[in-house]
Amino acid sequence: MKQLMFQDDQQFWFETLRNLGLAVYGGSDVGEVVATASRVASGDFDGWHDAWLSTARRLETEARASHPVSKRDGLLRASTYYRAAEFFLHGNPHDPRIDHAYHCGVACFSDAVAHLPDITSVEIPYEDAVLHGYFYRATGEGPKPTLVMHNGFDGAAEELHFFGAAGGQERGYHVLTFDGPGQPAAIRRNGLTFRPDWENVVGPVLDFLTGQPGVDPARIALLGVSLGGFLAPRAAAYEPRLAAVIAVDGVFDAVSALTAHLPMPHDEVVRRAAAEDDPELDQIIADARVQSPTLRWACDHGRYVTGTSTDRAFLAEYARYNFHDGSAEKITCPVLVCEAAADLFYSGTEDPAPRKLYRHLTAPKKLLTFTEEEGGDAHGHPGALRLAVARIFDWLDDTI
Repeated sequence: MKQLMFQDDQQFWFETLRNLGLAVYGGSDVGEVVATASRVASGDFDGWHDAWLSTARRLETEARASHPVSKRDGLLRASTYYRAAEFFLHGNPHDPRIDHAYHCGVACFSDAVAHLPDITSVEIPYEDAVLHGYFYRATGEGPKPTLVMHNGFDGAAEELHFFGAAGGQERGYHVLTFDGPGQPAAIRRNGLTFRPDWENVVGPVLDFLTGQPGVDPARIALLGVSLGGFLAPRAAAYEPRLAAVIAVDGVFDAVSALTAHLPMPHDEVVRRAAAEDDPELDQIIADARVQSPTLRWACDHGRYVTGTSTDRAFLAEYARYNFHDGSAEKITCPVLVCEAAADLFYSGTEDPAPRKLYRHLTAPKKLLTFTEEEGGDAHGHPGALRLAVARIFDWLDDTI
């Protein structure tokens, strides 16, 4: 969407838009977001943290002294602003501000949803740890369809409340949200880093889910947001219990979003990133970081969530997140692939990632494009969340 703020910094504008979009489900308020972002200079990660933390603290203090409904609403918005506060700090994983803002945000969210019906926090057994999430139980008797939701490269399970979980529950779906390895709860609480073989994450989640009363095991769908547009279809390729899968938005080769910011061909970056030593490429990446706010943030965050020590090592690891191995063709359940017409990360090529994934699918499939006219042309459609949620659940209604 048109950059109304931070005209010289796409990444800061996108995160501002992302927070603005949550207003339609009570996750922010427009004036609060604009006032907070107005206090920040482009590229100032510390200033970004301070401004959002200040807003979150002020709002939490007021909310906790308010009456029940006002308390709930205020804490939901405070949870968003705490999450925003630590977003750009991950270049130093040991920065104490990360965990402080994260835990404050989760506490606000948990206390808020305690005032909403039939939402419970859950712990899902996973290897030697647990995955944290929330189960939204639909009203009514009898087995219900269920949507399992996870975020992507940087989003949290709490954010999914506003990106379909609440919308699904009111439409008669059970919804299970969770953070998998590399995502906020898993990386912060258990040190679990990302893995590309996401079927080994979704499998234990489905084991847990099918043990819940009222879940129809024949009507379970999986939705992934952002990098989840790779992870969810990847899981569906090897997990036969899924009745449908949704990629918001589709990703074919995750690292292509970052190699696009480097002055050399994609394949050459991938090949050289895996080398034991390449000081020339290290310098090229360092120079590109200065020019690209997106690459700067992605490399800082990427080292944190993949457990890598250098930007080049992160790119080499991230290059494993792709469908070049033919996994997309192995999916047998229906697939909904969403795309954003002006995606910050994946639309700047002649062959956009969602369409490339779509072409490789052999299962029943639908491509759903969100446009500038609709206000949904940004990555993940934060400017049109109500529209996106409506279209996704209408497709699910028709499909499962």
